Amino acid sequence: MLPASTALDIHSRLASSDPEVRRIAVMSLLDSDADDIDALLLAALQDVDAHVRAEAARLLEGNETHAVVAALVDALHDSDAAVSEAAAISLAELKEPRMGDGLLAALPQAKTAFAKAALLRALRGLRRNEAFAPALAALQENAVEVRCAALGVLGYLKNNAALPAIAHSAGTDLDPEARRIAVGALGFAAELTAVTPALKRALQDNAWQVREEASATLGKLLASDAINELITAMADAYWQVRIKAARSLGKLKARTALPVLIDALSHEISNLRKEAAIALGEVGDSTALPALRKALQDSDPDVRKLAQLAIHQLLL
Repeated sequence: MLPASTALDIHSRLASSDPEVRRIAVMSLLDSDADDIDALLLAALQDVDAHVRAEAARLLEGNETHAVVAALVDALHDSDAAVSEAAAISLAELKEPRMGDGLLAALPQAKTAFAKAALLRALRGLRRNEAFAPALAALQENAVEVRCAALGVLGYLKNNAALPAIAHSAGTDLDPEARRIAVGALGFAAELTAVTPALKRALQDNAWQVREEASATLGKLLASDAINELITAMADAYWQVRIKAARSLGKLKARTALPVLIDALSHEISNLRKEAAIALGEVGDSTALPALRKALQDSDPDVRKLAQLAIHQLLL
């Protein structure tokens, strides 16, 4: 931690001709007794040296005043990538919904895909209903980072009117990360018929990350009519998908999944064996007792512990 600095010392070092001295002075601001810290940080955000500007942008994180938000929005267009990235990170830490006014106003004027995506990411956590329309429109943007950020906003807003567009992105977006985010965003749906077909299709996606997300989301929604598809997912080439499928089958108490869950108790990946033990306990069928008792000899202590817990559940 930097030593506390007096206001006089800070002002002197911020006026130095040496940019490294100014950068360290900026870092010392929060531990100083200066009463004009915000003003000094805002001034440092205009420094000729990019390292100084980046440090100021980082330290403005969590500062929720209109002047600071406006300055950070401007910094998104800084010529130095480190400065714009620091500004984006700081904006994403905003918690007060009223701060969204400045972000919403800046969104139509965003000059770059980076800036637009950063503004959308900052709006996501603020859950401003006014962000719905611009986020929906942003799903048509060419830049994948903008589409991903827009999907994040729509997921947080939990507006059912967005479900058709999100489901469309889940199945058609050219970028696998955008499809994955879209699949996850479908998890807020209150009406399963609106999203289950899209999630079932996502279990066939060529990207395993999308299939993994779909497996998890179906369990989150307790989509019992997707049990057969989740059982099929237990044979996925990627164990990460199998883990989420096993977890969802447990949540759904899917007795028809007993054979694949019991089989997973002997998989070479210990994390999958753990999930299988948990799921078998949740399903609650005593047919699994012999396999779970065998798992008490597993080489992984966590598998043994979870098998014991599952046995306890089945014997209650």
